[in-house]
Amino acid sequence: MNRESLHKFIEISTGNAGNICQIQAIKNGEVIYNDTWRRFKTEDPVNVNSVTKGVMALLTGIAVDKGLIKDVNQKVMDFFPDYEVKRGEKTIYDVTIKHLLTMTAPYKYKSEPWTKICTSDDWTKATLDFLGGRNGITGEFKYATLGIQILAGIIENASGEKCIDFANKNLFIPLGIPEHIIHGESSKEDQFDFFMNKGPRKNEWYSDPKDTVTAGWGLCATGQDLARLGEMVLHEGKYDGKQIISSEWIIEMLTPRLKLDKMFGYMEYGYLWYKPYEDKEVFAAIGDSGNIIYINKEKNVSVGITGTFKPRIFDRVEFIEEKVLPVIL
Repeated sequence: MNRESLHKFIEISTGNAGNICQIQAIKNGEVIYNDTWRRFKTEDPVNVNSVTKGVMALLTGIAVDKGLIKDVNQKVMDFFPDYEVKRGEKTIYDVTIKHLLTMTAPYKYKSEPWTKICTSDDWTKATLDFLGGRNGITGEFKYATLGIQILAGIIENASGEKCIDFANKNLFIPLGIPEHIIHGESSKEDQFDFFMNKGPRKNEWYSDPKDTVTAGWGLCATGQDLARLGEMVLHEGKYDGKQIISSEWIIEMLTPRLKLDKMFGYMEYGYLWYKPYEDKEVFAAIGDSGNIIYINKEKNVSVGITGTFKPRIFDRVEFIEEKVLPVIL
């Protein structure tokens, strides 16, 4: 397969590649591949879903680098002194930032309370209402898209500025990623449209009524943006000769903490980033609909892929390694 046949394969695909909008790859600081499909242009952002979580891990690292957060073992409740803890609740006081980053924080629900939280006036506070529980800290992996919302509140309270401004100033603009704005609407109908609409979006980030970004989903980015973020992670926080995030944080973030089960392909998990193979230096921030930041240290390449809404696409790492890398390298 060559570049032309790869383009055609994605263009006519009725399988998991059938929703791909953009692919960009960077090697040694140079863009070595850039292509688009489905009427998207290189600069058209897409809701990258849970890739947003990987970006939140980067922002947390910046907050640690700046001394706004002491370290990942700092207690979550240190950042919410005015929050009124429910009577009888004790576990919440033991939850740390590391529990959030590794998805081992305990919550008082069986399934995520989307309606309760996403119809509230303050999504961070509403999420805190579910943090803790009678079972204490078990160390059990519990994938929690809504739970990561607490990280946005921590960054805002630690920095004294909105998370969107913190991200623009310290991450996006230094990487040449366009300045982002908050989405500014959060009705049930708007949330549905945000997920399902297959057209290009703005350089925006979904937000709650308090103008706090959604930390577990809702960042809109391009394949180019994702590849640049990957390039920075690949080079341990450095991009275009500038140290954006400390190498210490990037190493810590990517270090596997947990071995996941069959549902997650037996991948390893660091701080909101995946390590798909035990024997390869490959890492990824993965979102629904096949959105992904993929980095391969052995081949010194980062790849960003965006895709419109198409749930349960779990083979993007394999797709990159089997279809994309052989063509572009």
